[in-house]
Order: sequence, then C-alpha cells, then structure tokens
Amino acid sequence: MSRVHIIGAGLSGLAAAVRLIENDVKVTVYDSAGRAGGRCRTFFDKHLEREIDNGNHLIMSGNKSSLSYLDRIGSVDPLTGPKFAIYPFVDVKTKQRWNVRLNEGPIPFWVFDEKWRVPNTKIIDYLRAAKIAFANDEKTVADMVDPKSPLYERFWEPLTLAVLNTTPEKGQAKLLWRVIRETFLLGGQASVPLTAKTGLGHAFIDPAVKFIEQHGSIVRLGARLRSAWMEGGAVTSLNFSDETVTLEEGDKVIFAIPPSRLKQLLPDIDPPGDDASILNIHYRFGRPVPKTTLGDGPFLGMVSSAAQWTFVRDDVISITTSASDALGTDDMPNDQVVSQIWGEVCVALDLGDSEYERVRVIREKRATPDQSPAGVKKRLKPETAYRNLFLAGDHTDTGVPATIEGSIRSGDRAAELVMRAQG
Repeated sequence: MSRVHIIGAGLSGLAAAVRLIENDVKVTVYDSAGRAGGRCRTFFDKHLEREIDNGNHLIMSGNKSSLSYLDRIGSVDPLTGPKFAIYPFVDVKTKQRWNVRLNEGPIPFWVFDEKWRVPNTKIIDYLRAAKIAFANDEKTVADMVDPKSPLYERFWEPLTLAVLNTTPEKGQAKLLWRVIRETFLLGGQASVPLTAKTGLGHAFIDPAVKFIEQHGSIVRLGARLRSAWMEGGAVTSLNFSDETVTLEEGDKVIFAIPPSRLKQLLPDIDPPGDDASILNIHYRFGRPVPKTTLGDGPFLGMVSSAAQWTFVRDDVISITTSASDALGTDDMPNDQVVSQIWGEVCVALDLGDSEYERVRVIREKRATPDQSPAGVKKRLKPETAYRNLFLAGDHTDTGVPATIEGSIRSGDRAAELVMRAQG
C-alpha cells in the first residue's frame, strides 16, 4: 500500500497528515526535533517552572481552516476569548485606554460610534483607508493608508505587525487585505479574537499527533533529513541521519519545512527569506495577574511601546514584539529589553511598582517568511518539478499571510494535490 512521507511535524505537516489519514492514506511524519510543533509548541520551562508557548498567537473566529482542523483532530475546548469581537488597547505613553468593538453583521456600524472606534478618528479616516481593497501586488500598507492619520498608529500599524510580522512600510497591502476580507469585513461574528486556553501545543499539536498514531500512521521525531535522491523526475529515496528510506511505487513526499531548510534540500528553488524575527518575553508574576485591564479576553494591545501585545495566563505574563528585527529590539541586550518592557507592562496592566519573580526571553530569529511585495512574489507553488514531491508551509502561495491559518491551509492543499496525483 502506498504511503506519504511528510518531512516536518509543524502545523503544516500535521495538517497534511490529518487530511490524508481522513482519506485512508497511510503517512509517516518525520521531524528533526525531539517534539512536534515547530514554531507552534508548548513546553515546560525549567527556569520559570511553568508551561509556556514559544510564541503568542491570536486566532480569529473567521479562521475556518483552523477551527475545522481543531474539530477534526478532536481537540477538546481548546480556545478562549471574549463573547464579542472586542479588542482592548492602551497607549503606554499617554495611558489612554480604549476598546475597538465590532458589531455583528457585515455593515460596520461600529465606525459610526465614537465609543467603539479608535479614539480621535473620524468616519472619513475609515473611508479613505478602504482603498487598501484595491491594492496591487506592488503596494505596501503604508502606500495605501495615510501615515498621518490617527488610525495609522492605533489600528493599521498594530494590525500589520501582528498579521504580517513586518512594518506597514514593508508589508504587502494585498496580503493584509485578504485577512480583513475574511474577518473584519464580515463583521463581529468572524472577528472574535481567540487564544489557546492552556497552550498552543495542547490545542493544535498533541491532539494531532494522537490522531495520527491512533489511525495507524507514524510520527518519527529526532529524524533529520540529510538529503533526498531524485531520479527520473521523482524522489526515489530519503536519506536520514540514521537510515535511508527507499520509496515504493506510488509513494509521495511532502516537504513541510521552512524556506532556509528547503533551500538546502532543493538548491534550485528560490523561496522567500525567512529571517523576520519575533521577540517573546515571559514574566512569572508570582501570583495570579489582575485582569481588570483585559476585559473579557486574555490579551491587551499596546501602542507607543516596544511591547505590542500582552497575554495573561494565570501568573504568567507573555509579551510579543513582532518585526523585532526591523524595530531594533533584536539589537537590545536581554537585561535592557526585559527592564524596558516590564515597565511598559506595569503601565498596561496597571501593576504599579510590582516586580516579577522570573523571566524568560525567547528570540525567534526565523519566525516568518518575508511578507513584503518582493517576498510575496517568491512564495512557492505547492507543486514541484518532481511528480511525487509537494510543498507545504506558510511560505507557499496560500493567498493568506504566514499565520496558523495559512499553515493549516497549506497542509490541506498539499494533501489535496497528493490525493489528486493518486487518482
């Protein structure tokens, strides 16, 4: 019986495996790491003595592929969030607080209500920004949105940093519009922000691995692919550090690995760069964190600060700074950036002069692929020059940014192509 060999046990590879297994296809998933999950994982940090995620992620209620994936792998009650589409913000410099609250339904009545729209903005600001819907492939977000508008600093910049992991001056407007079209444009029912209740790994990874193994397929960890042998327009063998796997007639392969690693295995391709970084800092507070500033959700948006998003889970405060390479925080020593951001967190969460007990800094140097117009042009098609080799990953041409949603869609797409090739 033919088998699909999936290289990479991140979200893309796992999503492909799940989709194939649902269609009675046997798979083996390989990963060089000692655990599955890639950039989406939960682990016990010995210094903090707490479970943390390597990074923080928001999922939107309109992310249909993500929610379908969670349902299909049997992930039980994995997400948490407010009842409505509400986003709390604080300006750390001025200490002004506000909520962006989207109404249900596609007609954006919320922009007519000063209580729910961004402070100091007018309806005309939103109308002018609507031209982002007509951006071509070459335009950045800053090309389509007025940088002098108060909506820029308090909406467009945080949104671009969070979704594209780059600044509005670099991020492709068309790619950001795809997210807006599938979420905010559809109204509050598609825009509720959700986070993993107990951890990304518990929600997205562990149930998927269990699903794969319960259906008679295999997840092999600690298996690093050194090379792939091609002959006659097809992959014929996979050479791992401890064994060589010879492909049988009808076997297929999916590479679900980052661009830099993919380039090592397929030197002739030209993928987008993947050196856009994210800074994550996890503070153990020592007691349950007061949530009065958070409202009904587990997170808070921050502007006029190095920190951009603060997430709270019990006594752990986790902050995220996207595009840390472009914004300069990658160049700051750990003790300096920890001190500065803690001061910002104390303002954001109204903690006064409180001290944290312990801290862990995680710098993801290769968090996402380049999502500038030039980088998006380099996104790879899932088909390759080899008839039995397909690609998955958030660097492939999914039509959406490099997010959890994009990763899962890429895995689904690669699985569909495999099944089509099998007839």
